[in-house]
Parts: sequence; structure tokens; C-alpha cells
Amino acid sequence: MLKFRHYLTGCLLCFCLLILLDFQVAAAAPNVTRLTLWQGVNPPPNRAVLERLVDQFNREHPAIQVESLYVGQSDQQLPKILAAIVGNAAPDLLWYSPLLTGQLVELDALRPLDDWLNNSPLRQQLDPALFESMTLENHLWSIPFGTNNVGIFYRPSLFRAAGITQLPQTWTEFRQVAQRLTRDTNGDGRIDQHGLLLPLGKGEWTVFMWLPFLWSGGGDLERGGWGVGSGEWGKETLRSRVGEPKTNVQLVSSGAIAALQFWRDLIEDGSAVLSAPERGYELDSFLAGKVAMQLSGPWTLGQLEATGVEFGVLPIPRQVIQATAIGGENLFLLKTTPARERAAQVFAEYVLSEGFQTQWAIDTGYLPTNLRSRQSEAYQAYKAKRPAVEVFLSQAASGRSRPIFPGYNRLSEQLGRAIEATLLGRGTPLEALTTAQKRLDSMFSQS
Repeated sequence: MLKFRHYLTGCLLCFCLLILLDFQVAAAAPNVTRLTLWQGVNPPPNRAVLERLVDQFNREHPAIQVESLYVGQSDQQLPKILAAIVGNAAPDLLWYSPLLTGQLVELDALRPLDDWLNNSPLRQQLDPALFESMTLENHLWSIPFGTNNVGIFYRPSLFRAAGITQLPQTWTEFRQVAQRLTRDTNGDGRIDQHGLLLPLGKGEWTVFMWLPFLWSGGGDLERGGWGVGSGEWGKETLRSRVGEPKTNVQLVSSGAIAALQFWRDLIEDGSAVLSAPERGYELDSFLAGKVAMQLSGPWTLGQLEATGVEFGVLPIPRQVIQATAIGGENLFLLKTTPARERAAQVFAEYVLSEGFQTQWAIDTGYLPTNLRSRQSEAYQAYKAKRPAVEVFLSQAASGRSRPIFPGYNRLSEQLGRAIEATLLGRGTPLEALTTAQKRLDSMFSQS
């Protein structure tokens, strides 16, 4: 009986302690600022990396707790994002392509980050090439979460078999190499190995892979080079230029024609083969040795390393200038309350920091946005084992971001149609681009 009384007393004490702890947690809860991060990080291993880094932030900042929510890939996210903003239920933080900047600014969903970032020492640590993706109307609207760019993966064994000892640096050399890599390897009279896989389709992947050739050929998407993507639009200028589309977006140019013709020449040579529609990112033919080269970026490194297949990376060949297209996602801080916005800035500083960027890059294959991270001992050791990383880092300085303005999705759609039509032989590059320009002008005139 005595033992039972002791047991009962112990239970009561434990119960009281639990009540006391619950009371303390409840009392402390108002001092904790809780933030929501919407993201579409993929593949799942990269998502797990983010979760670990968010957990680390939460441990280091007990007064700010961030909940990371996977809300689907970009096409699944967009309707949710826009509906949440219109319904005053937006997340505090958003991981998304900077191409959404224009729409978010039009919806008045963001506050400019100029004052905060310009007063932070982290600004000087950012890769200068990334500011183009952050800027619209002379304001900074987001920060780069991770960055990448487009290069050309190749199979060294196939180069050796074809007797190629020098990597191509120009369009002319690249075309010659692609021809030499196009072979009948088993003597049956049919080509079973092509020099290059080109992406077929009118989606953003095809446009993203083609833009480096546009810029390398001396082309641009802005009439007069005043900078659709450079953030030089003020609101009044933006509206007037959208109303007069022929004064801004320019699809028809000598550089664009040359870049489309170059891709068409590779097809007509027989040295390039087209991917399945909208599947230009698949690596099956590259891994099987059916194509010797393929356009992609550093996000592919982990996947390729896991296969054990030997591969290398070469920069985009130049025509007029060296160029590549910069990709990656940015972190947006949406309008909420002053307290939550200040807390979101603390998380943004964490994302920009050397430590975060180093770990994110090593574990995912993205390039660090922080210059100190690129020079860190840990990242240097990582890079030493992966020579391909240096190619992407080196050409980042000549990279450009896709235009940051509200109508980019329409521009991309029409440009994608022109690329697809050219690759399928449905007219000349000039005809395809002229048709695309007319459609785009009509759309902007009606907006």
C-alpha cells in the first residue's frame, strides 16, 4: 500500500511538472515569430538538405522558427502562390525562379530590399553577376538562394575514340567536332552515335538552353540594349513600353538569327539529334553513348557521378563573345507584418551566409552565391574532386540572367515556338522569329 502511495505521488508530481512546462511554453510562445517558407526544391535529396539547414537555423534562432513546406514544382506552385497573395494568405518566404519577380511586383506583394541589403556586409560577398536576377525598376526584390549556368557535358571516351584532343572553343570548332563525333560505330551503315543532343520543344528548358547561343552570337532580347533584364525600367517606363512593344522586346536580330541557324545547321549536318518533345533534360542517350555531348548544368553533376560514367564539361562555345545563361532560384520576402518581415530578413541573411552557401552547394551541386563560400576550405576540397565545377564557376562571370519583367512568360512562349519551328524545318530562322515577334507585339498591345 505504501509503495502504491509513493507511485501515485510520483505520478501527481510528473503531472504537475507537465502542466508547469506547458504553461511555460504557452507563456513563451508569443515571443516566438513563426515564418512559413514555400518551396519546390527537387529532387528529394536536395529537399532533405534544405530541411536540415532550416532545422539548423531554428536551433540557432529560438525566437524565430521557420516551417519549410514543399508545395510542388513551379507549374504546381504558381496558382497557389497567386491565389495566396490575392487572398491575403501569402507565405513569409518563397523559393522560386526570379522570373516571377515582375508578377509579384505588379501584385504589390514585395517590399524593395535595397535599404536592408545595401546596409549589410553580405552585399559585398554576393557574386556581382547575380544582381541582374534580383533587380527590376532599379530596386532589389529578392536574394539568390543558389545559382547555376548552362554548359556542355561530354563523354571523354567518345572524344578519344574519334581522335579529338582539343576541346572546341568557337562555333566553327564545335560544329566540326560534332561532325567527327557522329559515327557508325558498328559498321552496319547507319549512324548510331550523334555528336550532340538538342532539346526539342517550346518550353522554358529549350529557351534556357538556347539563350547562351543568342548572347554568344551578339544578340539580345532588348532593342538598343537598354536592358529588359537589367532592372532599368521605372514603373512609368515599364507601362509605356509594354504599351509600345516594338520599343522593348526584340526577337528579330542578327544574333538571334545566327543562333537559330547554328542549331539548324547542326541538325542538317546530321551531327545533332533532337530529344523527345519537352524532354531535353533526360540523360539516357548521353549515358548510353548514343550522343557525345548534351546541354545541361551543375545540377546534373550528382546524378552523373552516381552512374560511374566518365564525363567532362566544356563552356558554351563563343561566336562574338563568351556567354552562358544563369539559372537558379531566388528567395522572396513577401509583405506580411513588420515583425515577421524583420524575422524573414534574419533568415535571408542566414541563406546568404558563407556557411549556408557552402553546405548547400556541396550537398546539392548548386554553385555558391557567396564569394567567400567559393574560396572556403571545404568548398575548395569539394571542387578539387570535381573538375567540372570549375568550368561552371569560371564561365559564371560571362553569364546573363533571363529578362526580369512581368511579360517574360509570354516572351518565352513565343521564343520557344520559334526555336521549335526552326529545329523542325518549318521555315527559316527569320520567318520563325518574325512570326513570334508579331504574336508578342499583339499580346503586349492588348495588355
